[in-house]
Amino acid sequence: MRDQFVRSVVLGVGVLLFASSGRLFGQESSSALIGTWRLVTWESRAGAGEISYPFGETPVGVLTYDARGRMSAQLMRRNRPAFKAADLFRGSPDEIKAAFEGFVAYFGTYTVDQRTSTVTHHVEGSSFPNYVGTDLKRSFTIVGDRLTLRTEPFTLGGETRMGVLVWERID
Repeated sequence: MRDQFVRSVVLGVGVLLFASSGRLFGQESSSALIGTWRLVTWESRAGAGEISYPFGETPVGVLTYDARGRMSAQLMRRNRPAFKAADLFRGSPDEIKAAFEGFVAYFGTYTVDQRTSTVTHHVEGSSFPNYVGTDLKRSFTIVGDRLTLRTEPFTLGGETRMGVLVWERID
Protein backbone atom coordinates (compact mmCIF):
# COMPACT_ATOMS: atom_id res chain seq x y z
CA MET A 1 0.00 0.00 0.00
CA ARG A 2 2.84 2.39 0.87
CA ASP A 3 4.58 1.63 -2.47
CA GLN A 4 1.36 2.36 -4.33
CA PHE A 5 1.02 5.67 -2.45
CA VAL A 6 4.64 6.65 -3.27
CA ARG A 7 4.11 5.77 -6.95
CA SER A 8 0.94 7.88 -7.01
CA VAL A 9 2.71 10.84 -5.45
CA VAL A 10 5.67 10.54 -7.84
CA LEU A 11 3.32 10.23 -10.81
CA GLY A 12 1.28 13.21 -9.58
CA VAL A 13 4.38 15.37 -9.14
CA GLY A 14 5.57 14.35 -12.60
CA VAL A 15 2.23 15.31 -14.15
CA LEU A 16 2.28 18.66 -12.33
CA LEU A 17 5.82 19.39 -13.50
CA PHE A 18 4.87 18.37 -17.04
CA ALA A 19 1.74 20.53 -16.95
CA SER A 20 3.56 23.54 -15.53
CA SER A 21 6.07 23.30 -18.37
CA GLY A 22 3.16 23.78 -20.78
CA ARG A 23 3.57 20.37 -22.35
CA LEU A 24 0.35 18.73 -21.21
CA PHE A 25 -2.83 18.58 -23.28
CA GLY A 26 -1.13 19.90 -26.43
CA GLN A 27 0.14 23.15 -24.96
CA GLU A 28 3.80 23.06 -26.01
CA SER A 29 3.16 25.49 -28.86
CA SER A 30 1.40 27.89 -26.53
CA SER A 31 4.22 27.90 -23.98
CA ALA A 32 6.80 28.33 -26.75
CA LEU A 33 5.09 31.58 -27.77
CA ILE A 34 5.12 33.06 -24.27
CA GLY A 35 7.51 35.98 -23.99
CA THR A 36 8.47 39.17 -25.76
CA TRP A 37 9.49 39.26 -29.40
CA ARG A 38 11.19 42.00 -31.48
CA LEU A 39 10.14 42.51 -35.10
CA VAL A 40 12.90 41.64 -37.57
CA THR A 41 11.02 41.85 -40.90
CA TRP A 42 7.52 42.31 -42.23
CA GLU A 43 7.06 41.22 -45.82
CA SER A 44 3.81 41.72 -47.70
CA ARG A 45 3.36 39.19 -50.50
CA ALA A 46 1.02 39.40 -53.47
CA GLY A 47 -0.41 36.34 -55.21
CA ALA A 48 2.09 36.68 -58.06
CA GLY A 49 4.98 36.51 -55.60
CA GLU A 50 5.78 40.24 -55.49
CA ILE A 51 7.26 41.20 -52.10
CA SER A 52 6.99 44.65 -50.55
CA TYR A 53 7.80 46.04 -47.11
CA PRO A 54 4.83 48.02 -45.69
CA PHE A 55 6.95 49.72 -43.01
CA GLY A 56 10.25 49.61 -44.88
CA GLU A 57 12.98 47.00 -44.68
CA THR A 58 13.86 47.85 -41.07
CA PRO A 59 10.55 48.13 -39.19
CA VAL A 60 10.27 48.41 -35.42
CA GLY A 61 7.91 46.25 -33.38
CA VAL A 62 7.20 44.29 -30.24
CA LEU A 63 4.90 41.29 -29.78
CA THR A 64 4.08 39.82 -26.38
CA TYR A 65 2.26 36.68 -25.30
CA ASP A 66 1.73 36.00 -21.61
CA ALA A 67 0.96 32.75 -19.79
CA ARG A 68 -2.59 33.89 -19.01
CA GLY A 69 -3.61 34.15 -22.66
CA ARG A 70 -3.12 37.91 -23.20
CA MET A 71 -1.23 39.38 -26.14
CA SER A 72 -0.30 42.71 -27.69
CA ALA A 73 1.42 43.75 -30.90
CA GLN A 74 2.91 47.07 -32.00
CA LEU A 75 4.51 47.60 -35.41
CA MET A 76 5.97 50.86 -36.67
CA ARG A 77 7.80 52.36 -39.61
CA ARG A 78 11.26 53.38 -38.40
CA ASN A 79 11.96 57.13 -38.43
CA ARG A 80 8.36 58.36 -38.78
CA PRO A 81 8.35 62.17 -38.98
CA ALA A 82 7.58 63.98 -35.73
CA PHE A 83 4.72 66.48 -35.48
CA LYS A 84 5.80 70.13 -35.60
CA ALA A 85 3.62 70.82 -32.54
CA ALA A 86 4.52 69.11 -29.27
CA ASP A 87 0.81 68.31 -28.77
CA LEU A 88 -0.59 64.82 -29.27
CA PHE A 89 -3.82 66.25 -30.73
CA ARG A 90 -2.38 69.07 -32.86
CA GLY A 91 -0.82 67.34 -35.84
CA SER A 92 -1.56 68.64 -39.32
CA PRO A 93 -3.68 66.38 -41.55
CA ASP A 94 -0.51 65.24 -43.38
CA GLU A 95 1.31 64.54 -40.09
CA ILE A 96 -1.65 62.56 -38.75
CA LYS A 97 -1.91 60.58 -42.00
CA ALA A 98 1.81 59.71 -41.94
CA ALA A 99 1.63 58.75 -38.27
CA PHE A 100 -1.43 56.52 -38.78
CA GLU A 101 -0.10 54.87 -41.94
CA GLY A 102 3.23 54.13 -40.26
CA PHE A 103 1.93 52.42 -37.13
CA VAL A 104 -0.41 49.60 -36.20
CA ALA A 105 -1.08 48.20 -32.76
CA TYR A 106 -3.62 45.89 -31.19
CA PHE A 107 -4.19 43.89 -28.02
CA GLY A 108 -6.46 41.16 -26.71
CA THR A 109 -6.32 37.48 -25.97
CA TYR A 110 -4.94 34.57 -27.95
CA THR A 111 -5.55 30.87 -28.46
CA VAL A 112 -3.26 28.28 -30.01
CA ASP A 113 -4.27 25.31 -32.16
CA GLN A 114 -1.29 22.99 -32.00
CA ARG A 115 -2.72 20.61 -34.63
CA THR A 116 -2.60 23.33 -37.29
CA SER A 117 0.29 25.38 -35.80
CA THR A 118 -1.90 28.47 -35.68
CA VAL A 119 -2.36 31.23 -33.15
CA THR A 120 -5.51 33.35 -33.21
CA HIS A 121 -5.40 36.89 -31.85
CA HIS A 122 -8.83 37.86 -30.47
CA VAL A 123 -8.65 41.64 -30.88
CA GLU A 124 -10.15 43.81 -28.12
CA GLY A 125 -8.57 47.15 -29.12
CA SER A 126 -6.61 48.40 -32.11
CA SER A 127 -5.22 51.49 -33.81
CA PHE A 128 -7.12 50.19 -36.89
CA PRO A 129 -10.76 50.31 -35.76
CA ASN A 130 -11.84 47.54 -38.16
CA TYR A 131 -9.77 44.98 -36.23
CA VAL A 132 -11.71 45.52 -32.97
CA GLY A 133 -13.85 42.47 -32.20
CA THR A 134 -12.24 40.33 -34.91
CA ASP A 135 -10.03 37.25 -34.84
CA LEU A 136 -6.70 37.42 -36.65
CA LYS A 137 -5.45 33.92 -37.41
CA ARG A 138 -1.73 33.36 -37.97
CA SER A 139 0.16 30.19 -38.85
CA PHE A 140 3.44 30.02 -37.00
CA THR A 141 6.79 28.29 -36.83
CA ILE A 142 9.45 28.65 -34.18
CA VAL A 143 13.05 27.81 -34.96
CA GLY A 144 15.49 28.64 -32.19
CA ASP A 145 14.77 32.21 -31.08
CA ARG A 146 12.88 33.09 -34.30
CA LEU A 147 9.09 33.15 -34.61
CA THR A 148 7.57 33.42 -38.08
CA LEU A 149 3.91 34.41 -38.36
CA ARG A 150 2.03 34.11 -41.66
CA THR A 151 -1.22 36.01 -41.98
CA GLU A 152 -4.36 35.05 -43.80
CA PRO A 153 -5.07 37.21 -46.87
CA PHE A 154 -5.81 40.87 -46.03
CA THR A 155 -6.24 44.12 -47.95
CA LEU A 156 -3.36 46.58 -47.95
CA GLY A 157 -3.32 49.61 -50.23
CA GLY A 158 -6.29 48.21 -52.16
CA GLU A 159 -4.56 44.87 -52.88
CA THR A 160 -5.03 41.43 -51.38
CA ARG A 161 -1.80 40.46 -49.68
CA MET A 162 -0.38 37.99 -47.18
CA GLY A 163 2.05 39.01 -44.48
CA VAL A 164 5.13 37.15 -43.32
CA LEU A 165 6.48 38.57 -40.07
CA VAL A 166 9.69 37.36 -38.50
CA TRP A 167 10.21 38.03 -34.79
CA GLU A 168 13.21 37.42 -32.55
CA ARG A 169 12.81 36.49 -28.89
CA ILE A 170 14.07 39.18 -26.50
CA ASP A 171 12.54 37.87 -23.27
